[in-house]
Amino acid sequence: MSKVWIVLGILVLAVLLIGGSLVGTYNNLVTMNEATDGAWAQVQTVLQRRYDLIPNLVNTVQGFADQEREVLTEVTRLRSQWGEATTANQQAGIAGQLEGALGRLMVVMESYPELRSNQNFIMLQDELAGTENRVATERRRYNEAVQAYNTTVQRFPTNIVANLAGFDQREFFEAVADAEQAPVVEF
Repeated sequence: MSKVWIVLGILVLAVLLIGGSLVGTYNNLVTMNEATDGAWAQVQTVLQRRYDLIPNLVNTVQGFADQEREVLTEVTRLRSQWGEATTANQQAGIAGQLEGALGRLMVVMESYPELRSNQNFIMLQDELAGTENRVATERRRYNEAVQAYNTTVQRFPTNIVANLAGFDQREFFEAVADAEQAPVVEF
């Protein structure tokens, strides 16, 4: 009878160890998933800051650069689209397009010496530059969180728990096509 108790004790111990490991793995996945969501929330915060600055920038520039309506219209259109986007992928894509449009707007503004000396414009330009730096920083942090999460989801044996519990890989926040090209504005 003592051999039965020993075997039963070993089985119970094995079940407890495996169960504890599975619970720990699941909890780690939940923690990493939440960290990734938190990182995306930070990206959204700085994108919202950019979104809020754009009307002031456009209004300031409009008085000086009425003939540059196309660039101003594009910036305004993309701002509206970002506000209407419902998924992280939509927001990321529009944010990338908006970066390009803002770059073209900055090139346009360089052609107006009176605008560059306007105090309101200088302050807005500084705010926008600071915001763009924050966007880059938060994008990097988000991508780091996604990389850590995706690596964990793909590693064995965690991938078994991830598949059973429905933890899917996340997408990186990538630059839009042609982002490496400097904006070109012709007069």
